[in-house]
This record gives sequence, C-alpha cells and structure tokens, in this order.
Amino acid sequence: MGATSGIGRELALLCIAEGWQVGVAGRNTEQLEALRALAPERVSAQRIDITQAEAADQLRTLISTMGGMDIYFHSSGIGSNNPSLAPDIEIATLKTNGEGFVRMITAAFDYFRSIGGGHIAIISSIAGTKGLGSAPAYSATKRMQNTYIDALSQLSHMEHLGIRFTDIRPGFVATPLLRDADYPMLLRADHVARTILRAVVRQKRVKVIDRRYAVLVFLWRLIPEWLWERLPIRKKLS
Repeated sequence: MGATSGIGRELALLCIAEGWQVGVAGRNTEQLEALRALAPERVSAQRIDITQAEAADQLRTLISTMGGMDIYFHSSGIGSNNPSLAPDIEIATLKTNGEGFVRMITAAFDYFRSIGGGHIAIISSIAGTKGLGSAPAYSATKRMQNTYIDALSQLSHMEHLGIRFTDIRPGFVATPLLRDADYPMLLRADHVARTILRAVVRQKRVKVIDRRYAVLVFLWRLIPEWLWERLPIRKKLS
C-alpha cells in the first residue's frame, strides 16, 4: 500500500526483482500500471485511496485477484512542516496517517484473522519517538501508529491468531516527502528498501533504520520532557 512513490515504490521494485508475487496499490494509476508491466504474470495492481471509505473493500478485491495474501505492507503516509498549525495540513495528516492507516490495518488484520495468521509490516518513523514542534500532526500520528501496532500484536497473542508485526522506523529518507529538506544523515530510498525487506523476511518486531538513527533515538528517549520542550528543532518534513 503506497507503492507508487518513495520507499513503497522502491520496495515494490525490489520484491518484483526478487521474484515475489506482488500486489501494488496506491493512487497513481499510471505508476501502478508501470509496476505491473514489469512482470504482469506476478504483479497485480489496484488503485486505492486509503482516505476513502471503499478502500478496505478495494484491498479485499486485490487480495482476491492475487489468490491470497501472506504479508501486508503499509507505506502510505504524508507529513508536513507546520509550525503555523494550519488546520487543513494538520487534519489532512490525521486523515491519512490516522484514519486511513487504521482503515487499512484493520482490513489486513481481519483478513489474516480469517485465515489463521499472516504478517503486517508498516513504515512509521523515528518521529514517533518525541513530539516535534515543527510537525505536530506528523509526529503524533507516527506515535499513534507505533502504539496501534503494539496493541494489535497483543490482541493477536490474546486470540492466538499467529499474526506477526514489523514496525519499520526509518530516519530521514531521500524521497518526495522530504523534497527540498536539508538533513545531515539523509538515507537513500533503495538502501532503506533493502534493509526493510531483510527485516520483514527475518520477522523483526521493530527495526530502526539505520544504526546512526538507532543511537539518535536512544539519546532522544533519555532527554527529559522539560528539556525536550526547550529544544529548537525546526527541520522541514516536506
């Protein structure tokens, strides 16, 4: 989900190259068809806008077309630098990263519950570690995604469902989401995709990409709230 740009596209290309049967979904029909054309016998495509109510049914259609699903990978998301708190930006971020995320993750969970197991992998972000003053809705929705997956993992164990989860938390990646941004440690999307695929195949529960960001996240967590609130973090997210 979210295969038409950024990390999602890189991961789709990698899975296709590795010989996987892949279902690609997103809003850009032209990009979806380009991916399908790479291996039409192994790639199915479905236009899905996760902010729309019919998106869950469209996912079920794609699953049916493929003849089943073993791994659901969620790479759809938006983010913006919004220190002015423009309501339309904050609400759009909540609609995609919150409402749309829950819509698709619950649809995937219900499918795997019906067949007795499966694997849900998501891209969240290190931004979920602490609230970023320059991007309130983005960091808040990423924290929500982390917690939501924690809760579903517990639910899976409670119901003995055998559904596994992988929460991918990249640092800042060179994708259209970060166009014109000036980050020191900007990661290449193709490198991130390879790391993600390894983490998913190895069924890692949480994966921070890369080691430098793992150290950064560790240090962020040590900062007391009173000090964090006084740090002038103003980096752009888009």
